[in-house]
Amino acid sequence: MMKKQIKRYAFLLLIVYGTNYGQTKKYLDPTKPIEERISLLMKEMTLEEKVGQMNQYNGSWDVTGPKPESGSNEEKYNNLKKGWVGSMLTVRGVKEVRAVQKIAVEETRLGIPLLFGFDVIHGYKTLSPIPLAEAASWDLEAIKNSASVAALEASASGLNWTFAPNVDISNDARWGRVMEGAGEDPYLGSKIAKARVKGFQGERFDHTKIIACAKHFAGYGFVEAGRDYNSVDMSNSKLYNTVLPPFKAASDAGIRTFMNSFNTLNGIPATGNVFLQRDILKGEWGFKGFVVSDWASIAEMITHGYAADGADAAKKAALAGSDMDMESNIYVTELAKLVKKGSVKESVIDDAVRRILRVKFELGLFDDPYKYCDEAREKSNIGSKANNDDVLDMAKKSIVLLKNDKNILPLKKSGAKIALIGALANDKNSPLGSWRIAADDNTAVSVLEGMQQYKNSALVYEKGTDVATNKQSFLDEVKVNTTDFSGFEAAKKAAKEAEIVVMVLGEIGFQSGEARSRTELGLPGNQQQLLEEIYKVNPNIVLVLNNGRPLSIPWAAEHIPAIVEAWQLGTQSGNAIAQVLYGDYNPSGKLPMSFPRKVGQCPIYYNLYNTGRPTDKDNNVFWSHYSDVEKTPLYPFGYGLSYTSFDYKNLKISKASFQKGEKIEVSVDVTNTGNFDGKEIVQLYINDPVASIARPVKELKGFELVELKKGETKTVQFTLTNNELGFYDNNGKFLVESGQFNIMVGWNSNNGLNSKFELK
Repeated sequence: MMKKQIKRYAFLLLIVYGTNYGQTKKYLDPTKPIEERISLLMKEMTLEEKVGQMNQYNGSWDVTGPKPESGSNEEKYNNLKKGWVGSMLTVRGVKEVRAVQKIAVEETRLGIPLLFGFDVIHGYKTLSPIPLAEAASWDLEAIKNSASVAALEASASGLNWTFAPNVDISNDARWGRVMEGAGEDPYLGSKIAKARVKGFQGERFDHTKIIACAKHFAGYGFVEAGRDYNSVDMSNSKLYNTVLPPFKAASDAGIRTFMNSFNTLNGIPATGNVFLQRDILKGEWGFKGFVVSDWASIAEMITHGYAADGADAAKKAALAGSDMDMESNIYVTELAKLVKKGSVKESVIDDAVRRILRVKFELGLFDDPYKYCDEAREKSNIGSKANNDDVLDMAKKSIVLLKNDKNILPLKKSGAKIALIGALANDKNSPLGSWRIAADDNTAVSVLEGMQQYKNSALVYEKGTDVATNKQSFLDEVKVNTTDFSGFEAAKKAAKEAEIVVMVLGEIGFQSGEARSRTELGLPGNQQQLLEEIYKVNPNIVLVLNNGRPLSIPWAAEHIPAIVEAWQLGTQSGNAIAQVLYGDYNPSGKLPMSFPRKVGQCPIYYNLYNTGRPTDKDNNVFWSHYSDVEKTPLYPFGYGLSYTSFDYKNLKISKASFQKGEKIEVSVDVTNTGNFDGKEIVQLYINDPVASIARPVKELKGFELVELKKGETKTVQFTLTNNELGFYDNNGKFLVESGQFNIMVGWNSNNGLNSKFELK
């Protein structure tokens, strides 16, 4: 121990005094305030070294191996040695991180440590459910803990920054990246944004916490036609009231970084958008952290037709407030020249660099650049039993029961002959989702493995059909199987001989996520045909959906007696699903996104506007509807069943009339009227029927997760304030207007008890 302390002290002396022992580095004095240390360091920096802090490289070469001899990797290596790199991404593992950090700290003139970023979206090695699935839990403490587990493992692997959470609101299931967010509602999305930020970052940056990054700023969830990287064109009302609230919640929660988005907003790429980054984020909100571009999004402004060349792109991005360039190689090439020419003021560079350095100082990297490089912790923390227990708990809470006619669920634990059918039932890869780049392939517990733990049931498995015909990877398009029906007969035989059939159908892991937009939202390939063929021989089917987005399943909703939305649940997927199917866990999840009847309804969402003709009041065709399908969702936002039942009574508001600023107390009695203990997510919605700007027919403004034993009644209370009653006008001003407000408290966005009050 003494030897380690002596070595550590010697190292600290070395970095404080540098190789020239007479020249002290005063910015390394930990007793000085951070802002003073930043100023002292910046006085020592050349313009090129400042710009270098704004440069982020992908570690696409073996950073621990020999020096690259030629090409872009040689340039990256040389810039790293010169101190012209502020951050690296995809460099992970203690050995690799230490090696690269050593170059930055011990071999450059100023010894400025690097940030190491990675896409830790819903876990590192041990994976929680995809974020959309976690949102279905509506359990903020569990979601916070899930982010904390992810931070624990990522930090143990040397990382100190994650490009999460994705706080994009989206109501279009065609967009593959809905799996990364919290769904369609800004209120729920804001609560979850805060929980995830607190989980990743904690209250202080000890060695188990990492920097979070709110993305994608802003509007990315509303890309036209649900197609990734597409344009966004929306009203200010939608921007202020739907898109921005979760970002504001993340900022208020103390998040240190934002990532801008690939899309244009009103014709201007977000990366070069002054209004978003300077006026709102750094201006109105007072954000003190820094903004990183998305992958090469600065260079892509040229392709957008917004910048003429690299120099123009660098200028526009920097002036707009994009502080760090992810992998475009444009800042490090162009910015210093632009400053020297007078095209960009050095004060713009100074502001960006100060923001970046502030985060590094807050992390404690200047005081201990190797604080995340502990091989013993890496070995003991990653994949631990405690982490697996936590993600199993999260997975169970994320499951949503959509249908359970005749109480076919839970399954009997003994004496039942069960046929398990579907390629996804024996898939150990798809449950990991598409954002699992640190996890090892085929490490999820499959549904087959989970159900095999219940040894008293007779279980027979048949694949039935493959979902895809090619090996899936992060970079490849998925080729769907539509021609091979060879497994149908064996599956039908097993189903015919079984008492109950459990079918696991849906999307493979790489059919949702970035660049995985779809125009069809049914069961991919020939899975629908398989479902219908099995139904003909045995209609006692439990359909388990594995997917990363809402699916359109009208036939199943009409015919199949039990449907379980099990998403892509991560490492412990099969165990979670089995425990729900056999009744060891009573499902309590509620949908964070509406499920469409047909893809043609998309985008579809609960908090819509009335229009001038919302109903068929004149008994003719001229009203807002479809001629071929109902305009309502198949399953609405907030929907989810339980193995027990709940009754709502005695909705009360503390009085009939309130003054602005008064707290409005709302209560309701909820009783567990079924035969199981269970949890219910009690939801409160408001409607402002007359306002200076038309308001949605319903808006979520409160929810409580309540545990009730069978027969038990609890009174659930809500408090409404100006924050819940107000909205933003088209100039971003927050308004609270007098008048009548309608409220509904219930079990989903369509059903509940109603009342009203007056605001004076």
